[in-house]
Amino acid sequence: MNATQVSDHELVTRAQQGSEKAYRELLGRYERPVFSIIYRMIRDREQAEDLAQETFVRVFNHIDRYDPKYKFSSWIFKIATNLTIDHIRRKELNTVSIDGSRNATTAEQIEATAITIISPDENPEELLEAKELGEEIEEAIGRLRPEYRAAILLRHVEGREYQEIAEIMALPLGTVKTYIHRGRNELRETLQHLKV
Repeated sequence: MNATQVSDHELVTRAQQGSEKAYRELLGRYERPVFSIIYRMIRDREQAEDLAQETFVRVFNHIDRYDPKYKFSSWIFKIATNLTIDHIRRKELNTVSIDGSRNATTAEQIEATAITIISPDENPEELLEAKELGEEIEEAIGRLRPEYRAAILLRHVEGREYQEIAEIMALPLGTVKTYIHRGRNELRETLQHLKV
């Protein structure tokens, strides 16, 4: 059987039995998506790499605790988002500068994580406008509370269903819907202020 045809469940079972090959396959499948969600939440490549690595260390150390009634992707994203939310909270406590302002996101970080909304039919001017809108959206997402940020990214960037987001964030479904609703409202308000 080709490795790409093996289900996550089968790979997890093999990893739980001590197969390093199965664990490496899981790592290969989830390394990029895990890094992506962390990076979009904190917009710092070095920290995102560290948190992604820590996520996989925890997965490896606690693979025996994985509950197969949930998707493996939900479990791994839960670990990643919890680590990242904790990191954001610690950083927010420690990064207020002497003048009371917070460290700004660099242009390079915005460029690296910008959401672009493009169509192949757009001309260069439309492409530039779409790129700028993507950067504004990323900046607005970066201003959300960590929980809202995670919910919005999981729903609108990762394309996760509400129920899976509830599993990932260990929250009731209604709370997830509330976070996404409030997050969207805050994004709308922030984007309106950015355009002023």
